[in-house]
Amino acid sequence: MACSIPGSVTARPARGGPRAGLVARVWRRPRGAGGLVLTGLLVASAVLAPVLAPHGALVLAKDALLVPPSRTFPFGTDELGRDILSRVLYGGRISLLVAFVSVLLAAGTGVVIGLTGGYFGRWWDAVIMRLMDTVLAFPAIILAMAVVSLLGPSSSNAMIAVAIVSIPVFARLTRGGVLAEREREYVEAARAIGASDLYTVFRTILPNTLTPVMVQVTVSMGYAVLLEAGLSFLGLGTQPPQPSWGAMLFQASSYLNQAPWYGVFPGLFLTALVLGLNLISEALQEVLSRTG
Repeated sequence: MACSIPGSVTARPARGGPRAGLVARVWRRPRGAGGLVLTGLLVASAVLAPVLAPHGALVLAKDALLVPPSRTFPFGTDELGRDILSRVLYGGRISLLVAFVSVLLAAGTGVVIGLTGGYFGRWWDAVIMRLMDTVLAFPAIILAMAVVSLLGPSSSNAMIAVAIVSIPVFARLTRGGVLAEREREYVEAARAIGASDLYTVFRTILPNTLTPVMVQVTVSMGYAVLLEAGLSFLGLGTQPPQPSWGAMLFQASSYLNQAPWYGVFPGLFLTALVLGLNLISEALQEVLSRTG
């Protein structure tokens, strides 16, 4: 156990081991390196879209409707003459932003809920866990559709919907970790020297429950990308004329026979991002489990 004078309680080292150099350890594994490279390239292409895109995402070429891939239009054009490559690059910004922000919101909220519920228990734990169970009882896409339908179709509301359906996973993961940790000697020592409940929860217990949460973040980001794409495909996410990969797939569905390339490229980018995130999560889980 690790303790000191009141006001300076130190958490015992997390069983996941020191997290410094975590990215380097993930990089040393083939799956981790592949996932980091793939995800990094897609993130960089979205960030640098204004530099890399040969045309504007909303620029119309009325004399080039549904043109197949060519030197001028490497990914072809859509039904309005817009460059698909440019729209895929700019669409990545929206898809990535919705996925990353929604997962960070879900993780932050879920961790707080799980920490307080697991530590304080009693009626508070019973109420919030039954609420989390209720959310989990609904299929994620159905619940997300219901939330967006209430708030109105938009990328920001899709972000809120994805965050809401992801909160219970983080809450239950964190609560399970807290239940396993709260009776350990280092927690008892913190209480004995007068540390407050908030300090004990967030500075003593939290660092020792983060390992599964860190893995779940990468898993949830891949799932959030797919969920946002599904909402946009159904017309409940990003609204025209702004591009996102899911919205582009929805628009391409009407032209599959006439222009099969239309849906291929946003689908490839979406698949590559989910694959990259899954590879990172697998490598991260391996790293953390071996250092545990």
